[in-house]
Amino acid sequence: MSAHRKNLDGFAISLMLLLCMCWGLQQVAVKLAAPVISASMQLGLRSGLAAAMVLLLIIIKKIPFSLRDKHVWPGIAAGVLFAIEFLCISLGLKYTTASHMSVFLYTAPIFTVLGLHWLIPAERLQSTQWIGILSAFAGVAIAFSGAFSSSQRDVADMLIGDSFGVAAAVLWAATTITIRKSSLSEAEPTTTLFYQLAVGAVILLAFVLLRGESLPAQWDMTSIISLAFQTVVIAFASYLTWFWLMRRYLASRLSVFSFLTPLFGVAAGVILMHDPISPRFALGAVLVCAGIVLVNFRRT
Repeated sequence: MSAHRKNLDGFAISLMLLLCMCWGLQQVAVKLAAPVISASMQLGLRSGLAAAMVLLLIIIKKIPFSLRDKHVWPGIAAGVLFAIEFLCISLGLKYTTASHMSVFLYTAPIFTVLGLHWLIPAERLQSTQWIGILSAFAGVAIAFSGAFSSSQRDVADMLIGDSFGVAAAVLWAATTITIRKSSLSEAEPTTTLFYQLAVGAVILLAFVLLRGESLPAQWDMTSIISLAFQTVVIAFASYLTWFWLMRRYLASRLSVFSFLTPLFGVAAGVILMHDPISPRFALGAVLVCAGIVLVNFRRT
């Protein structure tokens, strides 16, 4: 891997905007297909299918890969965290809206930088980033409080779903830290992605089978398109594109774009799912996004 990474150009910016838009649509896609196929089943199937696509790519491109090298145990650990994260997402979407899940899930960068601050000296937070941490957590608290003023959804359900969203964010951060602190930081992107998807698929599908779930007898066009989008666009193409960008451009510049994802997610939830947005949740979402921007900002 080349040590030299560039500042963002027009091509990289366009790709990042497209990625953030796709990631923002992810929770809505799961929610749209949920009446036909459960969220847990969707996420398990998409992980398994995408893992098969990554393995096929490894074979075609003859990318070095072995189940006996030093990446196995870190890969399994990352895959377990990945699976539990998406399990929290699938359970949370039963109780809260896609808009709420998008905002709470994408607090993950906050927990990531907190973990890296304590574990890696080079990742120490600056004063501006601490302000971002406080802004983001204030936003989460305000967004949570918005559930108490909601007349369109049971308060207890909303709080349960939002809590699952925060738990998923913490697990996403733990996955990132595991990758950064292990041999996976030196592995091929396809290796890391394969472990996450394959282990995640095994755990998620085992979960749905233990619950007695099965594939739907009849599929409608919405569920088919949703699963195809999640598998091909999100779990396969978008993740590999992200790894490709990380190899060529400055990570600090790329990560700033993460704050756009929950905005796209909220917009998609409102437009496609008619999700209600309370004033408190809107204010909280703005503070969370501002916090993520500040956390990703570093003085040079």
